Amino acid sequence: MIEYSIGVDLGGTHIKFVAAKSNGEELARAHDTTDDDGDAAESWRQKIKSQIENWTQEFGAPQSVGLSAPGLASRDERSISFMPGRLQGLENFDWTKQLGVSVRVLNDAHAALLGEVWQGAARQKSDVFMLTLGTGVGGAILSGGKLLRGAIGRAGHLGHISLNSNGAKDIVNTPGSLEDAIGDCTVSQRSGGRFSSTRDLVEAHQKGDADATKIWFESVKNLAAAIAGLINVLDPQAVVLGGGIAQSGDALFHPLREYLSEWEWRPGGHTVEILPAQLGDFAGALGAAFYSRNEHV
Repeated sequence: MIEYSIGVDLGGTHIKFVAAKSNGEELARAHDTTDDDGDAAESWRQKIKSQIENWTQEFGAPQSVGLSAPGLASRDERSISFMPGRLQGLENFDWTKQLGVSVRVLNDAHAALLGEVWQGAARQKSDVFMLTLGTGVGGAILSGGKLLRGAIGRAGHLGHISLNSNGAKDIVNTPGSLEDAIGDCTVSQRSGGRFSSTRDLVEAHQKGDADATKIWFESVKNLAAAIAGLINVLDPQAVVLGGGIAQSGDALFHPLREYLSEWEWRPGGHTVEILPAQLGDFAGALGAAFYSRNEHV
């Protein structure tokens, strides 16, 4: 009998699945569409149930099942207790009760960090935080080997720290947030309508467009200021950057490290590593599998 865990990452557009042993060896991967439209909840619930059943038939019953999704996980870790606006039917849906197997539920950014800690960029690290740079900016914190959850699950929402008290309010009413400073959601606004995506902005910068360079460097400068402040608060060994914007490579990491060389507090010359995430779209599924079998995290 194979001893393994199943991790599920439920997103607004796709569902990722992984079956993995405790040493990280993967037995299988799968993905499907979420179809988050109208009364689609029954569709993605059934897809998740069917995939778990398929692997149970193929490999035997899993030792544990973990599921990550956007929103705040409930205290009993059986559901997402708060996720307005997306994935209708997700809030307070008890996965253990409905699927007939024990399911441990966590936030998707928390899961992505745990995936990177288990099998990615942050292996063997006990103090690290992650920023996921995409349409918005998500985050997660591992401190002393423990995932920081907070009182109601809000911990790690690093995209909603304030960089400018006079700035516009973001989606959680934070003024001048990091998310609005670099997230894809505001690139059109930040560029006066010239660019509809960060990818287009970065490509123009790389081609020598002076205005694009100015806009991009201002975005990276804000990210560096946020990271420098978070380093002072959390004292990590490393910072992991994931998400689509982090795939900009040297266009992001070179100016970011230059700004940090000026602003990061480095007692005794100690420098915090700035690392690109390694696991891509399956980080959350891997992190969910890891979390399901590790009660101490």
